[in-house]
Amino acid sequence: MSLEQQPKADQPSSVENHAIEQDDNKAQEQKELEETPSTTREQIGELFKALTSRGGSDEEAHNFLLRVVQPGLAGLMDGSVSTLAPIFATAFATHIAFTTFLVGMASATGAGISMAFSEALSDDGQLTGRGSPVVRGGITGLMTFLGGALHTLPFLIPNVQLALYVAYFVVAFELIIISAIRHRYFGTSWWLSIVQVVGGGILVFAAALIFGNA
Repeated sequence: MSLEQQPKADQPSSVENHAIEQDDNKAQEQKELEETPSTTREQIGELFKALTSRGGSDEEAHNFLLRVVQPGLAGLMDGSVSTLAPIFATAFATHIAFTTFLVGMASATGAGISMAFSEALSDDGQLTGRGSPVVRGGITGLMTFLGGALHTLPFLIPNVQLALYVAYFVVAFELIIISAIRHRYFGTSWWLSIVQVVGGGILVFAAALIFGNA
């Protein structure tokens, strides 16, 4: 038998290579999950470390994005946009600043609690590696409340027209901050981010006009 006719040494087939790659990926995912701190206290410490460190590994940056930026941005967007309708509808309908303030704080508080539970109960972090649901839920709930409360505070001003003007400015500031975060951490272009965020805000504000002047 010639050398050309001799059987080749056993080599893994494409199917076997694919299976090996899958095993390697599963092993890597399992390793990442095992490296995730097991307690809420340890994960909070890890988050503070990520916040205070000026530089870090790609893994630390990825974890910071998943466990802090993403839930925080979701909460800020929901609080800033979803509460516009009840707050401004109340202002347009009643023309009473303090009543609008009470409705705004109630909306921000309710939205914060709802988003906190929604984030915490939707993912326990075991399969995705997104960290403690308690921490993520707390971040989301706090940022949701903050987003709704910021443009509610101007209605402590007794003059409702002046309060509305200040609230418009605060809402614009919030939307710019949201666009900046999306641009910084998710690579979204400035103009696209502004169009998307402002577009959502305009739709909700239109609902406030419709119901507030009904």
